[in-house]
Amino acid sequence: MSLKNVRLEVMQHLEKDVDHLIEKYLIPIEKIWQPTDFLPDSESDNFYDEVKEIRELSKELPYDFWVVLVGDMITEEALPSYESWLMDVEGVDQVGRNSWSKWVMHWTAEENRHGDVLNKYLYLSGRVNMREIEKTTQYLIADGFDIGTDRDPYKNFVYTSFQELATYISHNRVAKIAKEKGNKQLAKMCKIISGDEMRHHHAYSEFVERIFEVDPSQMMMAFHYMMKKKIAMPAHFLRESGDKIGTAFEEFSNTAQRIGVYTSADYVDILQKLIDRWDISNIKNLSDDAERARDYLMKLPARMLRLADRITIPENSYQFKWVEPARLK
Repeated sequence: MSLKNVRLEVMQHLEKDVDHLIEKYLIPIEKIWQPTDFLPDSESDNFYDEVKEIRELSKELPYDFWVVLVGDMITEEALPSYESWLMDVEGVDQVGRNSWSKWVMHWTAEENRHGDVLNKYLYLSGRVNMREIEKTTQYLIADGFDIGTDRDPYKNFVYTSFQELATYISHNRVAKIAKEKGNKQLAKMCKIISGDEMRHHHAYSEFVERIFEVDPSQMMMAFHYMMKKKIAMPAHFLRESGDKIGTAFEEFSNTAQRIGVYTSADYVDILQKLIDRWDISNIKNLSDDAERARDYLMKLPARMLRLADRITIPENSYQFKWVEPARLK
């Protein structure tokens, strides 16, 4: 049987439990928070006072913080690309609407709120160039999305397990900085977004755990493939208007590292957490190739940490069109 057919068989085997996992990891629409819970009520007589408060508190936040918040928001706003990618994964039937496609749609619906609330907050803050941000968002969606997983569900689930934990770290760190600067509402907003990301991380990690139980060798090979190739961030094609694909991502990444929101050490830490979560060292019945893949994975964190220690981050802030220093004075 071909690898593709084996994966389809495994996905069909696991599908019977997906509805249960939706109930376990996703929150019903009537019970979950919505963006307006964290934003001024436009129907209220106090609306303008609340907007003024946002604008005043925003003055306490530094340039690099705004760059990271904008980059996080744009990443969340590119959700149409992520949904269309996952809908094309082997085993996800968007025509017949199987349980896997139901998961993707419900997960997307939860994630969609993140970009909404951050976008509206940035707009009300008056601290950023929304038109440039909107062009970057449109470019990111128009340029497409390629994370190197092809249509392979095993590789995609490794990617999403990793990436959801990375976004948890990023939003959680942004929340801490906002709180330190006295912006409690923004801190609360970013904190609750990070909570969503952690739930989603646990969900995708459980998908991988279940695959390890029925197809350990190929799941190990997929994990090895993704980590050897390295996890591409979802916004790795990020660019500003007039630039080429990907030109803005490196500077955005440098900014995030400079203020400690997401660092190369975090990347290594996530890898180690996945190795521990999936109990890689104790997986049984592996093929010879999968055993070699496991050996590679077990040694990888230490090797990557040595490399991370050598990375030098530029001290000076890059000038993004999204955030004009004159607006911050």
